Amino acid sequence: MPSEKLQIFYTGATGYIGGAVLQLILQHPTASTFAITALVRDAAKAQLLESKFGVKSVVGSLQDFDKLTELAENAYIVVHTADATDEAALKAILAGLKRRHEKTGDVPHLIHTSGAGVVADDARGAYLASHIYSDLDVAALDALPPTAPAHAADLLLVKADEDGYARTYIIKPGYVYGTPSGPLYDAGIAKKTTIMLPWLADVFARRGRAGVLGGGKNVWACVHVHDNAGLYYRLFSKILEDPSRLGHGREGYYFSENGECTLYDMCKAVGEALVAVGVATEAEPNILSPEECDKYFGKYGALEAVRMFFANVRCRADRARRDLGWAPTHTPDEVLKTAREIVDAVVEKQGLKTKA
Repeated sequence: MPSEKLQIFYTGATGYIGGAVLQLILQHPTASTFAITALVRDAAKAQLLESKFGVKSVVGSLQDFDKLTELAENAYIVVHTADATDEAALKAILAGLKRRHEKTGDVPHLIHTSGAGVVADDARGAYLASHIYSDLDVAALDALPPTAPAHAADLLLVKADEDGYARTYIIKPGYVYGTPSGPLYDAGIAKKTTIMLPWLADVFARRGRAGVLGGGKNVWACVHVHDNAGLYYRLFSKILEDPSRLGHGREGYYFSENGECTLYDMCKAVGEALVAVGVATEAEPNILSPEECDKYFGKYGALEAVRMFFANVRCRADRARRDLGWAPTHTPDEVLKTAREIVDAVVEKQGLKTKA
């Protein structure tokens, strides 16, 4: 490694996942040797990141392709946590890494946030799938269609790695849950809320009762936000220590999970919380009709959202456990315990009447 500061480009610093990862990187034993530059949309948060945490911040978005290319070109490591499906932004980042390689001859590293939804089926809650994907089963991952969720972006990374101008690592979390804590959250910089359970809580609060498709027999792999951040941190640390021993490119998929939950259990937990606050009278989820899916999930992209939530997303983070020594500690029962806090926030936001 060169003697000057290690140049790192970071996207998603203000996000739910990205904030948890960044605050760990800032605590790395050699963090004083890092020069981190973050692309941030919010000017006030950018100023806070720079003044309180020493992270140089450039105000901009993933649509600022020239900025993405320039910032990536200047970085030895890129940590991209902002958007798993934005292929245009990813192409701009890869263009910068390619330009760097052509100018300097070094091979920069790109850690990309994708999603375990790539293995989602079309169960619509009707069954529990028997197959569980391992991130060590490269042949099974190669067989996934380019149309699988976020996979087109994954394939751009695999191609960049094959072309030799970057080493790429694709982290695929399951449902990331939990209320994150730490300095970036305390400072109001990073987002504290996840997606799936809050969306379900929003729909079920408006509906007045929890619901499921097909019995909710499908399952989702789950990972706590801080366990997930620990995986990124271990991968980042290994890149600094000895990247030659890390799987990358088509052998660089890293699922992030520690167990799984059925959608029935998740929906019922929301239902119980709605009963507890007086918004619903029945905790047991009943069947969502197609018309209700259109009505209540409409703002989330109705059919696409419903199919994803009620799909089987079964995977194992074998590569991270084997190669990174990753040992997550939070278990899936904790997913259900988050329902009450999520429901409280939703009913307050919707202005619903609750028990005194």
